[in-house]
Amino acid sequence: MQRYDRQLRLEGFGAEKQRLLQEASVLVVGAGGLGVPVLQYLTAMGVGRIGIVEQDNVSITNLQRQVIYTMQDEGQPKLDAAVKRLQQLNPEVQFDLHPQFLTPDNALPIIANYDVVVDATDNFGTRYLINDACVILDKPFIYGAIYKYEGQVSVFNYKGSATYRCLFPEPPQAGEVLNCSEIGVLGVLPGIIGCYQANEAVKVICGIGEPLANQLLTIDTLYNTHHNFAVKPVAGNHQITALLADYEQGVCDTSEVKSLSVQQLQQWLDTATPMQLLDVREMHEWEICNIPQAQHIPMGSVPRLMPQLQADVPVVVICHHGMRSMAVARQLVNAGFRYVYNVEGGIHAWAQEIDEEMMTY
Repeated sequence: MQRYDRQLRLEGFGAEKQRLLQEASVLVVGAGGLGVPVLQYLTAMGVGRIGIVEQDNVSITNLQRQVIYTMQDEGQPKLDAAVKRLQQLNPEVQFDLHPQFLTPDNALPIIANYDVVVDATDNFGTRYLINDACVILDKPFIYGAIYKYEGQVSVFNYKGSATYRCLFPEPPQAGEVLNCSEIGVLGVLPGIIGCYQANEAVKVICGIGEPLANQLLTIDTLYNTHHNFAVKPVAGNHQITALLADYEQGVCDTSEVKSLSVQQLQQWLDTATPMQLLDVREMHEWEICNIPQAQHIPMGSVPRLMPQLQADVPVVVICHHGMRSMAVARQLVNAGFRYVYNVEGGIHAWAQEIDEEMMTY
């Protein structure tokens, strides 16, 4: 137990919680940007059995964020390269290798063998598959997603808490998503979000602290802002009894929501183009700076106030940098709004490119 000495000394953790970790089993779906830090820390901390679902090979374009791999691994299966180094990190951990993609055919038998599932994927389809399988099997799963400089973390289906479908009721249609290679990602971002996911997994396993159940944590790494939003459980989303035949979707965490640049927004405002401009930031942010024509509806209030919006008038959503507004825009689309736009770069981009006198934070 010397390996875990610093955890054993930790007040509120100790030998009892370490034993829970060693008896636990965790499935990590994906060994990429999010999966690498999850795997490294759960392995180092002594989770007894870790399953890894991964079929991709190492590419040189992975190396700026997937720091378990090296140049010598290029072209090799990620699963083999990752497990080789994880075993060197902690030989006491048992690794189950699943060299395949998660599909409706194999999801239930694979997930059934684990206590907790960590979603480290980069596409909507697999997330809905994980969600539905975890609901059927009554397994909690730890969600993480990244978009440009921002990330999201939550814990779904934990002791009756909200599921992924409670946050995003339906996936986008195939072909209506942006390409991750075009969007890009800062190397450190998946490391930060992946560490949060590992932390949530430990909390769920050991019964410590307050897991992010019924909550969505958003993190803006550029400006060091953290926001926590309530996610309400929807009873019907816990009644799933069978998987869909097809979960094929796009490969990035965005949706059919249309993008609107701040220059386009300015043109729409200047020409009085009919629209409903919603600012979904919190009140303290709104008070620092805002666009006068915008309607202030904090993100958490959108579901309640949605009936006040006009379904046939375009809805333009803005936040600080664009991630919270994307989540709200997605909710609007799922609620039946046909013309929904997300302002790229948010109010910060507006201040930088349109109104240089606007206060920033």
